Amino acid sequence: MSTPTVAYYTLGCKLNFSETSTIARLFNDNGYAKMEFNQGADVYIINTCSVTDHADRKCKKVVAQALKHNPQAFIAVVGCYAQLKPEEIATIAGVDVVLGASEKFDVVQHIETKKRTETKIAAGEIKLANTFVPAYSEGDRTRTFFKVQDGCDYFCAFCTIPLARGFSRSETIEVTIAKAKELENKGIKEVVLTGVNIGDFGRHNGEQFFDLIKRFETDVNIDRYRISSIEPNLLTEEIINFVAQSKKFMPHFHIPLQSGSNKILKLMRRRYVRELYASRIALIKQRMPNACIGVDVIVGFPSETHDDFLETYNFINELDVQYLHVFPYSERPNTSAARMKNVVVNRDRTQRVQMLQILSEKKRNYFYQSQLNNTFNVLFEHEKSDGFMYGFTDNYIKVKANYDPLLANEIVPYKITKLDTTEAAATGYSMVDIPTKHIVL
Repeated sequence: MSTPTVAYYTLGCKLNFSETSTIARLFNDNGYAKMEFNQGADVYIINTCSVTDHADRKCKKVVAQALKHNPQAFIAVVGCYAQLKPEEIATIAGVDVVLGASEKFDVVQHIETKKRTETKIAAGEIKLANTFVPAYSEGDRTRTFFKVQDGCDYFCAFCTIPLARGFSRSETIEVTIAKAKELENKGIKEVVLTGVNIGDFGRHNGEQFFDLIKRFETDVNIDRYRISSIEPNLLTEEIINFVAQSKKFMPHFHIPLQSGSNKILKLMRRRYVRELYASRIALIKQRMPNACIGVDVIVGFPSETHDDFLETYNFINELDVQYLHVFPYSERPNTSAARMKNVVVNRDRTQRVQMLQILSEKKRNYFYQSQLNNTFNVLFEHEKSDGFMYGFTDNYIKVKANYDPLLANEIVPYKITKLDTTEAAATGYSMVDIPTKHIVL
């Protein structure tokens, strides 16, 4: 009897990538061999996102491509889209199993027991999703994404995540550290701590995120940590001060802003004002002048006038931040924003996105230029492309160097020498060049 095979496709965030890797380990433990997506696997696992309607549409396309590679393949759709719209997914031709938030980690059992007569749906009420499964990515990148928290209690006006993942929950610090020891034993060099609302870690256990990162620093032998997206009201001064003096936590933050207008922040039901946000950025730069700070922004939210947008633009322009992730507002069913009036037309949303994307590139390039001729510790990826390899400095500058297999998954001090404008034009992502002769040993 031949070994059953499985392939994976992940849509969405870092959290989804960590969960897909955990599901892959479950299949491996049950005797499945992993295949590339285009190799015609027996089983396809599609882990979905539903932050925007684009992710919904892409799910249908991925299912079609899987069946193109193997028309007899068993198709399982899991994740956020599966929780929000299981009946809709069940109508997609070829889908065999749809699994929601509480059921996705039982996917092997669902596949083994499913009779191929009609699509099986297992997506319970999200308010009953109260279990937490730690997850981490493996094998895809030098860095590992480690899920330490799931769900969210905030219910921002535009967001479906609480509807797709349930209330905030996490394991205890002791259990989380024990899971991190697995990464230590695998020789992982960098861990990105991730979650839906990571700063809310431990709240329901009487613990705090700050206490968790202190334990990572002292109790787990991993070289580098990064904190993924964290709400500005939960990024406390003590966390910032801790990272500033830490030997393991990198000077790199990703802090969602969403709007620079207090009027729009209130409509969005965000839990801070722009003044608090600015104070967090100022403290980071005071303590870590070379820190890299990324920002999430949503434009075209209902009632956002041109003047409101300019308020956001000018606010960000004055902030000492290094790059932006810009999203046009996307109407999502069952959110309060979808019922709001004064809708911003798509043409204006697109124009505002473009303006902020240009600002983002200017800020990123300015930051990169300011870091030239400095020496940084670079963690190199395994990938090779056209004779080059790529990595990131501690403060998240993407670099490239002549390929050397001995540098893969190694942290090496390098002096960065010039901005690679050719690469930036080709990829849309600025990076610096560090020729081998400038290596610092």
